[in-house]
Amino acid sequence: MRHDEMIGKVQALAQLPDRGTAERATHAVLSTLSERLPSGLARHVAAQLPPGLAAAMRETADSSGTGSGAIGERFGLTVFAGRIADRAGTREDTALREAAAVLEVLDAALAPELTERMAGALPADIRELLPVGRTTENTAGPR
Repeated sequence: MRHDEMIGKVQALAQLPDRGTAERATHAVLSTLSERLPSGLARHVAAQLPPGLAAAMRETADSSGTGSGAIGERFGLTVFAGRIADRAGTREDTALREAAAVLEVLDAALAPELTERMAGALPADIRELLPVGRTTENTAGPR
C-alpha cells in the first residue's frame, strides 16, 4: 500500500479533518507501537511500509533496542494512548480512535502472518484496538 493511500484511509477511518492531522496521528501511532513491539518485529513491520512511514518505526526501534532480539517496553492501553496523544498533540480518547484507524490500515497493508505476530506481541487491552477478526484470533495473555 502506498503512503498517500494509507494516510487517506487513516483520515477517513478516524474522521480526521485533514491529511496533516492524519499524517501526525499515523506517525504517533507507529512510533508508539514500535516502542511496544520487540525491536526485530518492529523492523519487520517497518520493512513492509512505505519509506516515510517506515522511518517512524525504524527510528524508534533503533533507539529503544540494541539488537533485533530486544524486547519491547511493557505497557498497556493507558500508556499507549497517552504517548500517542502526546506525540499527536491530541486527547487520549482521540488518540485511541486514531490508533484503531492506523491499526486497521496496518492490518490491510501487512502480510497476514506479520499482523498475527504483531497482535500476539501486544497485551489484550491494546489488541482490542485491532480489527475484530484479529482480537478473537489471538487470545493469549500479554507478553
